Amino acid sequence: MTLKAVCFDCDGVLIDTISSWRIIHEYFGTNSGEMLDRFLRGEVSDAEFMADDIGLWKSVKPRIHRDELLRCYQGVKLMPGARELIEALQSRGILVAIVSAGVDLLIGSIAKLLKVDDWVSNGFRYDDDGFLLDDGEVRVPAHHKDAMVEKLVRIHNLDPSEIVSIGDNHTDLSMRIPGSGFIGFNGQKQIAIDGFVEAGVPHVQEKDCRLLWPHLFEGESFPAVGGE
Repeated sequence: MTLKAVCFDCDGVLIDTISSWRIIHEYFGTNSGEMLDRFLRGEVSDAEFMADDIGLWKSVKPRIHRDELLRCYQGVKLMPGARELIEALQSRGILVAIVSAGVDLLIGSIAKLLKVDDWVSNGFRYDDDGFLLDDGEVRVPAHHKDAMVEKLVRIHNLDPSEIVSIGDNHTDLSMRIPGSGFIGFNGQKQIAIDGFVEAGVPHVQEKDCRLLWPHLFEGESFPAVGGE
């Protein structure tokens, strides 16, 4: 297999935060609580989960502007080694994409910062004045990320064996379309760690994206760049 594309989840992989949704919860002092657990178990849909989150925030502040949501993300940091890994991959001519069930306000800015080749994520709807509406925009169902990976394969005329996906949660395993590879990274929840073990995939637990390199290129250590 010649690696031609790497598909990253974003929250917890390229950025050092568990969830772009949780950041907004922290800002408004809310908590998705049991609804999150139900969602992770696949008991509620993405649309229901997003609407519930938005309802919690609006119970604190009924009118929330897009700019205020954007400000929630100030101070979010890249995962150590994320920029270096993506630059090293692209220097080899490898396509880099982000497939995230996170919030587009943050994911889009990270995609631009890291200069990835393609990205897609979920997001919000706003009225004509930029205020948050009650329902989210589901583009990437968290439990069914395979559709977006398959789309990437079609668009770029790839064979599934030429693509590897990387994620931090058990739901990210849905990115592993038949014939493709998957690497777990920074799994925090036990359900994720158990999922990676059950799926028989590698799991890099240290928070350094460069440690993914030997799993992407067997037997290679991360290339020294700029004297690093």
